[in-house]
Formats: sequence, C-alpha cells, structure tokens
Amino acid sequence: AQRVEAIRSVIEQDDSFEILDSKAFGVEPIKAVHDPQLVAYLERAWREWRERAVPRPWIVPDTFLSARLREGLDPLAEPHSLLAQSGYWCFDTATPILAGTYAAARAAVDVSLTAAELLLDGQAATYALCRPPGHHAQSSQFGGYCYFNNAAIATQWLATTTAEPVCILDLDFHHGNGSQEIFYRRADVLYVSLHADPRHDYPYFTGYADETGAGAGSGTNVNLPLPPGTDDERYLAALARALDRVASFAGGILVVSLGMDTFGEDPIGDFALTTLAYHEAGRMVAATGRRLLIVQEGGYDIAHLGENVRQWLRGCQGLPFTAAGQS
Repeated sequence: AQRVEAIRSVIEQDDSFEILDSKAFGVEPIKAVHDPQLVAYLERAWREWRERAVPRPWIVPDTFLSARLREGLDPLAEPHSLLAQSGYWCFDTATPILAGTYAAARAAVDVSLTAAELLLDGQAATYALCRPPGHHAQSSQFGGYCYFNNAAIATQWLATTTAEPVCILDLDFHHGNGSQEIFYRRADVLYVSLHADPRHDYPYFTGYADETGAGAGSGTNVNLPLPPGTDDERYLAALARALDRVASFAGGILVVSLGMDTFGEDPIGDFALTTLAYHEAGRMVAATGRRLLIVQEGGYDIAHLGENVRQWLRGCQGLPFTAAGQS
C-alpha cells in the first residue's frame, strides 16, 4: 500500500516533473474493455457480503471455476452463492476485495485515463501513478493484485479516440496475461512483453514465446521471457529487440506498463537490474519517437522504488542520471 507514496515522495523532490490530479471518466471506458457483469460484481461485492453478514474480513475465493471442471458442459452463468461468485470472477487467492477495493480500482483507472488525455492534449510523455496495478486483469476475470486493467483501458480509449493503432510495451517482471488476453485477436494493438520465464514464475500459464496472437491479431503478440538472474546487459538487449518490433508497427502512441519488480533487490522477483539500467531503459523507449503513456504496474522494494521510477522517467526525458535528491 505504500507504493504510491514511496514513488510520489521521490518525484516531488525533482523539479523536472509536474504533478497533476486526476479527473473522473465514469465507468463506460472500463466496460469497453471488461465484461459489464464483472464491473457490476466488483461494485457490489463488498456491500453484499456485509448485508448478508458473511463472517470474513475480506473476500477471497476457496473454489475456482476451472475450465476443466465443466469440460464438455454448457457455459455457466454467475452463481447465486457469494463465495461461488468470488471464484467465478477471480482467478487466484492473492487479490482480495475489501471495503475500499472498488473505489481504489476506479481511481486507478481515472489516473491512467487522465494521463492518456493529457497525452492527446500535446504532452510528449505522461506517467500514471496507479495503484492497484492492472495488467493481470483480464476482460472477464481479475487477479494478480489487479482488478481493472488500467493500461488496457487507456489503450482502448486511445485507439478509439484517435482511430489509430496503439502499441503496449509491458516491462513488469511478470507477464501481463490480462493485457495479452484482451488484445490477443486484435490487429490494431501490438502487445510486446519482457518478463520472467513463466515456466518458473507467475502467472505460469501465459507468457510463452509461442503465443503470437490469433485471428486478425496473428503476429501482434510478442513475448520475450527472460531467465532468473537477468542483468542490465541482457535486459537492455532484450528491450532493444522489443523496441525493434514496436518500430515495425503502425501508429504513434506507445503505452508502457512499467513494473519495477525487475530490480535486483525486489523481494518477489529474481532479476538483477540496477537503478542505472532504468535510466537507460527510459532513454531507449523515448528514442522510439512515439508519444508515451507510462502506467505504473508492480514494484515491491519500497526503499528503492521511487528512485528507480524517477531515473526511468529522467531517462525518458533525456535528462542525466543524478543521485537521489538531486535534479
């Protein structure tokens, strides 16, 4: 929960950045990406649990709707049981619903959409400091600490508003299964991801190199899984390959899902990136010449998180690498 303040407190000390409040965009941009029934469930779930006096401090499923559980059967409508509903819409046990969950998830979407709008208003790059993150949330399921897919919602809004193709570059340690699923059959959105090899790391069941899109989206999904211990040199080389693919795709906007759990001291990742690598990564991404919407995803080493984000953004701006507290 400290992620937002840890990042903001560092950025506030650097006069290279301007911090703005978000505005409300309503629920329709969310429904353009997510099943309206999922949206309705997240809005009402906590209230209904309290009204029915369910004796649990949070909503976490104990049974999930696995595809194999109903193999050969007709699709199942949303069940009546509150506990069954949680396993119908959520795919893991790491994403509880609490009293403020829906409001926080809606606020994170508004942050990403505000940054997207500022981009179209003429900014070359904007950064959306979102929490909760979003790239694991699929069109009709939530999980992976994510409820609504902030980057995907902003991408859809940008694609609709501009009528142009849009690229997503996912730099979180974990594969963005939600972003992949949402755009997997779309020709107008390119999804490119650098992430931990799913043979060893979450989300385990997506993120493999042979997942390249389907139907109209064939060839518009690029996964670059990387091994444990990936260091600056190997990571930046993979980023260069990812950006080569971005350069071959039409459109002038690049949405970056920026996860900082690739850092060498992150408690849930096993890469070995340094703060200096983030500055270079930001520079490389900005060198594409595209307008950049940068959306915050994961990152769990609170002590270094703000400085890592600051250096990534400074690299993006073409500013030099500076010591913490200096601008």
